[in-house]
Amino acid sequence: MKFKNIFNNTSKMNTEDTSQEQELNAAPLENNSNETPVTEAEIPAAETLSVEEQLQEQLAAEKDKHIRLFAEFENYKKRTSKERIELFKTANQEVLQALLPVMDDFDRALVQISKSEDELMLKGVELIFNKLKDTLASKGLEEVEIKAGDTFNADFAEAITQIPAPTPKLKGKIVDVLEKGYKLGDKIIRFPKVVIGQ
Repeated sequence: MKFKNIFNNTSKMNTEDTSQEQELNAAPLENNSNETPVTEAEIPAAETLSVEEQLQEQLAAEKDKHIRLFAEFENYKKRTSKERIELFKTANQEVLQALLPVMDDFDRALVQISKSEDELMLKGVELIFNKLKDTLASKGLEEVEIKAGDTFNADFAEAITQIPAPTPKLKGKIVDVLEKGYKLGDKIIRFPKVVIGQ
């Protein structure tokens, strides 16, 4: 019995609510008589347009981000490729630098042996020296071409000392090369040591 009363009360409430809604809908809107009526179709169109614009802006931002990331990745690939090639070119640098004093010793030995009368020894040492030079050249080692009389350039030579120039033509120029310089590819791995005329 109690349950029936509850259901009866809710049904009465529902009928009262719907009758009040009908009265409100039927009453004319006196306050909005001066304003132009807004249709339901216009509101969603404006909202759709703004949502569409927002989506377009988001899409443009994501495209821009994608393009930037792609360009950054391409630059990264180029940079690492260049570094890898450079590393490959200079991988032997430490070994070649360790052999440079041996080359200097051969140069000094050839000078001393050429002063003696033993031509067979001179030819033998020259053959060994040339074989070593050719092997190192095949690995990319080159001598820095510099000689007495050349204009001094700090980018390609290291000045050890300055002496009074023997002739006016040698002022500011290289008077003597004390130690040969070498480069590996385009990179100088040991600068030639020179004496400059004042």
